[in-house]
Amino acid sequence: MEGDSTLQLRVFDLNCWAIRYLSKRRQERMRLIGDVLRQERFDLVLLQEVWSEQDYSDLKAKLGGCYPFSHYFRSGVIGSGLCVFSRFTILDTLLYQYSLNGYPYMLQHGDWFCGKSVGLVIIKISGIIFNVYVTHLHAEYCREKDAYLPHRLVQAWELAQFIRHTSKAADVVLLGGDLNMHPEDVGIRLLCGWTGLRDAFAEAKHFEGCKDGCTLIPNNCFTIKTELLPFPLGIRIDYILYKAVSSFMVNCEELKTTTGSAPGMDIPFSDHEAVMATLHIRRQREAASATLSTAEPALADVVTEAQTEVGVGLQAAQRQRYSTGRLAVLALLLLLLQAAAVLGTLAGLGGQPFPKLSFSLLAFLAVGILLLTTGLHLFHTIEVKMLQGTEEQMRMALRVLQERP
Repeated sequence: MEGDSTLQLRVFDLNCWAIRYLSKRRQERMRLIGDVLRQERFDLVLLQEVWSEQDYSDLKAKLGGCYPFSHYFRSGVIGSGLCVFSRFTILDTLLYQYSLNGYPYMLQHGDWFCGKSVGLVIIKISGIIFNVYVTHLHAEYCREKDAYLPHRLVQAWELAQFIRHTSKAADVVLLGGDLNMHPEDVGIRLLCGWTGLRDAFAEAKHFEGCKDGCTLIPNNCFTIKTELLPFPLGIRIDYILYKAVSSFMVNCEELKTTTGSAPGMDIPFSDHEAVMATLHIRRQREAASATLSTAEPALADVVTEAQTEVGVGLQAAQRQRYSTGRLAVLALLLLLLQAAAVLGTLAGLGGQPFPKLSFSLLAFLAVGILLLTTGLHLFHTIEVKMLQGTEEQMRMALRVLQERP
């Protein structure tokens, strides 16, 4: 505390883009990230896309003297990629894995294998309880035809619900991560409106860095330039969001982003720019109202818009479930016809010799199609149920909002 009245907290957030064997100059960049973290001595460090636990272990060994407390969140096939480094004792942790996260057959994107999640660490600084969340939502890939929008909205809704229901005992809530949404997108408006979180970029008294706070910029040598053609200045998809829950106030005094190459180097830390916030927390004389921003009339419109998009995704998932189910039934019928033909031949009903090789190949093909389509049918059935559940939750929330006086 400064004068027993104000606490200053410096937060660093970065999508590290550390995918073993795929990310360019990964080991060199991870060393650079470790060097700047050790030099700057932030209070909290929130990292995403640290897919390799070895990279996390190397960072932990390098930063142990500056950040004695850390946690790596494990989930999915290759891990969540989320980790937190802290100068203060971590009291507890919790991980929530999102119910929807893309499609397993979209191998070129790979989000499904990552187990996208939100991680929570609880820390106590000068008597103030902080709930610190770190997350990474599903990527967009194509803004004009965003097939993953319903899944990302489900994730944003689950993130908002998770924060609301786990932060009731906290004094300050802090969220950092790659949300893969533009500031005006419905998912961001839903998240901030439903939780009351405030955007550090919009609230900062002083800003220094990329124009408009962009964190994916064209002059970063690792970005895919064609994806940013509609956005010559870049896009802002990495955020630090915060709010005070009880008798405290939080203000963002300063926000910075990196601007491409690391100081004195020919490469940046990542394909994303880092976000660094200086927050001031002070106690109020009177306790702040615990009422969340759900009373805002505009929030009903946001929930309606999100529910509509989830409904569109639900209809698409139902069509996919029907198509894969129909293919599975056709493959099963083909197998039954083959079995009947084999039995007829063995019973001496056919005059021609039995073509074993052709039947075997056709049987293997039918079995393969049956297994694949059955698996996809089950997956899309789960997807339908998750989308239906989220749509029902949103409908209930909308009813509550509309009944407010």
